[in-house]
Amino acid sequence: MTTLETEPAPAPTAAAAVREVDVAIIGSGFAGLCMAIALRRRRQTDFVVLERGDDVGGTWRDNTYPGAACDVQSNLYSFSFAPNPDWPRSYSEQPEIQEYLRSTADRFGVRPHCVFGADVTSARWDDAARRWDITTTAGRFRSRILVSAAGALADPTYPDIPGLDTFAGTVMHSARWDHGHDLTGERVAVIGTGASAIQVVPAIQPIVESIAVYQRTPAWVVPRTDHPVAPWLKLLYRFVPGLQKAIRAFLYLVREFLVLGMAKNRRLLTPVGKLARAHLHRQVRDPKLRAALTPDYTIGCKRILISNDYFPAVAAPNAELVTAGIAEVRPTSIVAQDGVERPTDTIVLATGFHVTDLPIAQKICGRDGRSLADVWSEGMVTNRSAAVAGFPNMFLLVGPNVGVGHTSMVYMIESQVAYVDDALATMDAEGLEVLETTPEAQDAYRAMIAEKSKGTVWLAGGCASWYLDEHGHNTTLWPDFTFRFRKLTKKLDRENYVGIPAGAPTSTEEVAA
Repeated sequence: MTTLETEPAPAPTAAAAVREVDVAIIGSGFAGLCMAIALRRRRQTDFVVLERGDDVGGTWRDNTYPGAACDVQSNLYSFSFAPNPDWPRSYSEQPEIQEYLRSTADRFGVRPHCVFGADVTSARWDDAARRWDITTTAGRFRSRILVSAAGALADPTYPDIPGLDTFAGTVMHSARWDHGHDLTGERVAVIGTGASAIQVVPAIQPIVESIAVYQRTPAWVVPRTDHPVAPWLKLLYRFVPGLQKAIRAFLYLVREFLVLGMAKNRRLLTPVGKLARAHLHRQVRDPKLRAALTPDYTIGCKRILISNDYFPAVAAPNAELVTAGIAEVRPTSIVAQDGVERPTDTIVLATGFHVTDLPIAQKICGRDGRSLADVWSEGMVTNRSAAVAGFPNMFLLVGPNVGVGHTSMVYMIESQVAYVDDALATMDAEGLEVLETTPEAQDAYRAMIAEKSKGTVWLAGGCASWYLDEHGHNTTLWPDFTFRFRKLTKKLDRENYVGIPAGAPTSTEEVAA
């Protein structure tokens, strides 16, 4: 695809208290940029991307901890319309992914539409004006369409540990890494053993005096088949673009086979479990440590992690795996529930994100003034993971039941963006000022998700994961093949929406669908 001309959205005048735009997008990660690029590709220029940070990138801008990298191959974890022949490794690290997003934003003329330092504090639907009123730290905006691409990996979760606020040393979350703090020679505690921890621990273990890894539940870990991309292969990618596309398709198909075990028949995961167990046995010789690192649930119930150096780092002479749980934090130490006190200089919280309670939901209020968080108090409900009844002209990207534990989120994002883009095209074609999904549609979608989730490894695999909400419902993952999600979201399901033409009565009860 050729680069689009840079045509920025109209700049606000000094006298304007509110900036009027047609579309407001919250967030500039993969989802926000993909939506913005979709608008640019059909010559829509009256939009803004509201970004609280100082650059595009979202998760990949914020997560700069040592060792940060993707666990999906670069050729698949990238936009299908913007292949990168210059990936340095088969699995890219954070700096390369962030640079890819920055260059893609520039290439497709999206950056001039970005408003940085614009943390959205509230977004309210004005039913009389049929517009969204959006308040940000960079000023107020008013839009016909609101697209939330804030994502699930935006706001870190901080654990409620007694005494944590009394700690005299340094405390930092993996998603808010303090690069000005030198860990060399320190006694470090890492709390958590998820995807971030297995990258942080090997990166810092060689330089610290000691490292204590506080594990609540062990994770299944498989080998990371990472390698540098040969120069000759990069040349082939550049001059034979079909090759990179073919490799992308192959990687997609291989990863999609995991759905057979995760969502259809858990016994099909047995070979993957054997691979993970063999990987653990090969890298950890100490039987006691090996037992502590062995999960007691079906592989896939929690996120499958990939690493070649996590187990060796935990087994290193200066490392200790703590499974007793944390009783309290003192000013210079951490006390485990078995009474052992470990002197500590720095605490690294690798404790994940708010996934099943999206923080942005507290800030978006629909027709009756209720926030999305209030509406979702009994569980997240949507139609096609993108629209919510009572929230006209509002669409979600990377929201409920879009997550995948086996393949690239970028594939799901592109599927969602196609759905939202078709919704906007439908509004234009029909002259609609308002488009809103129905409660019946989202109830049917929720029932379908619940039915497809029955018997899956996430519900029946014997673990408690962040995939499930406080009610035990799967509100995070898409419980089927991803190509079926793409088929479901290829076009707007117009029959499940109520549309209001410009100039028509405000109440949806007075207008036929």
